Amino acid sequence: MAALGGDGLRLLSVSRPERQPESAALGGPGPGLCCWVSVFSCLSLACSYVGSLYVWKSELPRDHPAVIKRRFTSVLVVSSLSPLCVLLWRELTGIQPGTSLLTLMGFRLEGIFPAALLPLLLTMILFLGPLMQLSMDCSCDLADGLKVVLAPRSWARCLTDMRWLRNQVIAPLTEELVFRACMLPMLAPCTGLGPAVFTCPLFFGVAHFHHIFEQLRFRQSSVGSIFLSAAFQFSYTAVFGAYTAFLFIRTGHLIGPVLCHSFCNYMGFPAVCAALEHPQRWPLLAGYALGVGLFLLLLQPLTDPKLYGSLPLCVLLERAGDSEAPLCS
Repeated sequence: MAALGGDGLRLLSVSRPERQPESAALGGPGPGLCCWVSVFSCLSLACSYVGSLYVWKSELPRDHPAVIKRRFTSVLVVSSLSPLCVLLWRELTGIQPGTSLLTLMGFRLEGIFPAALLPLLLTMILFLGPLMQLSMDCSCDLADGLKVVLAPRSWARCLTDMRWLRNQVIAPLTEELVFRACMLPMLAPCTGLGPAVFTCPLFFGVAHFHHIFEQLRFRQSSVGSIFLSAAFQFSYTAVFGAYTAFLFIRTGHLIGPVLCHSFCNYMGFPAVCAALEHPQRWPLLAGYALGVGLFLLLLQPLTDPKLYGSLPLCVLLERAGDSEAPLCS
């Protein structure tokens, strides 16, 4: 079949001449139109998510508890309605996933325990250097740290902290639901799984550009610094989005990307410059290098689809005509 608009947005090739894509077999719209419906649906979801943050008019900064509470309401409403966009996409394209909508979006029980633990473990290995840095800079020992982490009072304090709830619970859950669980099933039949891993994060990265307006509005820095910061944030959120999209496809679960997102929000971007100036910089740099090396070594084994059962997106692509997607094995 002909490509649509270049290499980045292509149609799934049919591996056998006699087999047609599911949308064509069902008499749905042409494949080119299906791709445009998918892209427009994803763009609509991204705009709706970001737009929901600004339905409340306020002169207060984004970290004010009142602003956070209002945004919780609007974001949760949009996120709850986002599966309807996938349903509408399915009706417009005529593609039948072969599984329930919830299963397609990563809400399933099969393989849930490895899906919750292994991606988080893999991400913690990647952050081995920053974790060592955090441990070295902490004044308390391991036993005291565990007591603080496990204390009910500490959790109660966190659950009443609006910023903690936003960064560790609401943002990871709603962003992964909208930008991974809803967008990937719509993009994959059009682009294939590999390109979808890199296409989906573009919507996620662009969605973070709205921070520019808030920083300009409250004059938090110079204009040049604000745009430079936005470009840097787009870069690493796009890379992170590609990683969680990869996890979503390989595990078929939403819980892994959500937990990894929450962990990364807690850790923040690795403080490499601080590590270079740290009194114990050589052990730290060794930890950084070891973490990256182990991550690359374990990326494929710990995300082996055999650990997680049948993958919904792979079933979707088989029905759409691509039975040899490389990420499915």
